[in-house]
Amino acid sequence: MPMAHRLVCITGLVGAGKSVVSDYFVSRGHYLFFRFGQLVLDEVKNRGLPPSEALERHIREEIRHKYGMAAMATLNLDQLDRLLRQDNVIADGLYSFEEYQVLKHHFGHQLVVIAVYAPPPLRYLRVSRRKSGPEDVNLRHRNIPAAAAAQRDLAELTNLNKGATIAMADFTLVNTRTLPYLYRQIRDVISRLP
Repeated sequence: MPMAHRLVCITGLVGAGKSVVSDYFVSRGHYLFFRFGQLVLDEVKNRGLPPSEALERHIREEIRHKYGMAAMATLNLDQLDRLLRQDNVIADGLYSFEEYQVLKHHFGHQLVVIAVYAPPPLRYLRVSRRKSGPEDVNLRHRNIPAAAAAQRDLAELTNLNKGATIAMADFTLVNTRTLPYLYRQIRDVISRLP
């Protein structure tokens, strides 16, 4: 029986480096990219409004109010199943602990969670310096003012149980130094994946 493909989910607070880690996995081959929060950003675009932290938070909360705290996982299970039939999947932006529980129940041993950590001042500096151009159609690299990033941290930790998701990670990467330092940690994790 062939080995099942892996679902590697990346979690962490805003500006920790989740997209950098996800992109590195994709660049190494045998990983398809998936983004949990794309549902929210697609809705921002559907409404024809400019992205903002306040609007994105409102839409995230609207979706979770309608579909429950595990919404981003449950609404994406079919798509994740389809992708996993093709190859391994790197899933950027796992949020709530309820989403983690749904994925753990559905995918079992296929699920691996990686937390990316950086301290708040460094994360806020990173996101406030982002430059998002017209080529960033999926809004992955949008600029977030430091005060809005701090509010997002509070909302994710208190309203989304994200701290529990981070605590349950199988691996934690510390993104406080250079990109080569982070990449070495990622390669170490890849070498240890089942």
